[in-house]
Amino acid sequence: MARSRPRVWLVAGCAAVILWASVAQLVAVGRFLLLFGLVGDADPSPPPSALPPPRIYMSNGYLKISCNGGLNQMRSEICDMVAVARLLNLTMVVPELDKRSFWADQSNFGDIFDVRHFINSLRDKVHIIEQLPEKLGPRDSNIIILEMPPVSWSDEKYYLHQILPLFNKYSIIHFNKTDARIANNGNKLVHKLRAKGSFVALHLRYEMDMLAFSGCNHGLSPEEAEELKKMRYAYPWWRDKEIDSQAKRSQGLCPLTPEEASLVLKALGFQKDALMYIAAGEIYGGDRRLEPLRSAFPNLVRKEMLLDSEVLHQFQNHSSQMAALDFIVSTASDVFIPTFDGNMAKLVEGHRRLSSLLGASAFSMNALLCKPFREIIYRSF
Repeated sequence: MARSRPRVWLVAGCAAVILWASVAQLVAVGRFLLLFGLVGDADPSPPPSALPPPRIYMSNGYLKISCNGGLNQMRSEICDMVAVARLLNLTMVVPELDKRSFWADQSNFGDIFDVRHFINSLRDKVHIIEQLPEKLGPRDSNIIILEMPPVSWSDEKYYLHQILPLFNKYSIIHFNKTDARIANNGNKLVHKLRAKGSFVALHLRYEMDMLAFSGCNHGLSPEEAEELKKMRYAYPWWRDKEIDSQAKRSQGLCPLTPEEASLVLKALGFQKDALMYIAAGEIYGGDRRLEPLRSAFPNLVRKEMLLDSEVLHQFQNHSSQMAALDFIVSTASDVFIPTFDGNMAKLVEGHRRLSSLLGASAFSMNALLCKPFREIIYRSF
């Protein structure tokens, strides 16, 4: 009995450390989610009396930004630029979402994020406006806007010593390529799925851009692998060109194929009649590639099958809004299973864990399968 006491204390100590670290991470994720209105009530904006007092400062100029990339990249970029505006005492204009990148997205900031909540929740940090004042419009020839991308991975010295002095000459600086109202329709999807019973959200990360930029070509034909390689080389800003696909896969850095996903789902005990929602964009190879998964689980659905054509048309060429829909459904599913441990998986995992920790009744936390799912497949193949 005496010998077992140190072991008990050791286990208890390790558990306490792990719990403390998990809570710290979850609180951080929760703040990000609350900040951008991705969670909460239909109208998360607090009453005026509950708003923090506005920060009073002499503005050094106006900062415009255009965000590029996927949903999580844009969220990170917005957070970075809020910090820059706070550091330099700038007035920030509600961000624009880039419409020229690979994703060819036509979404606006207000299509995805709650604009009023964004402005109000940060009013004690930085002054944010929805658009530039009319006096700074194009008719005024004295107004000069500097269009530029910021230097990647820059620290505060770069912004203080190189960017801030530029406002002596320019009234507005537009970071045209930063580096680094979906709730109702998301709820419609959730209600339709709930009407069919419990469901699994399968984040099947087997899209063309994912495979091309990761260099993962397991299960593809030589022609398909060459097509993806050419696509990667077509984007000069993408740093990794030559990629050893087999090495990345052996390190667990590649998404599972649909066939591998079906094998693991069956191994985990999911029955043939399980309702599976595919939380992803267009799967590379289309229905042909999905056939092994659909054969194993015929009750496979996508948002394109659940939304009315008129509603779905609103989201065409709006990949970020599509991703936001998948995020909402994934957080509300009975089971969430990612086939790749990427940003989306981490964000959903953090949200679900935080919701469970806070006892949020709006989200089910019956099961969460993340890294163990990936580890099983790489021990088996």
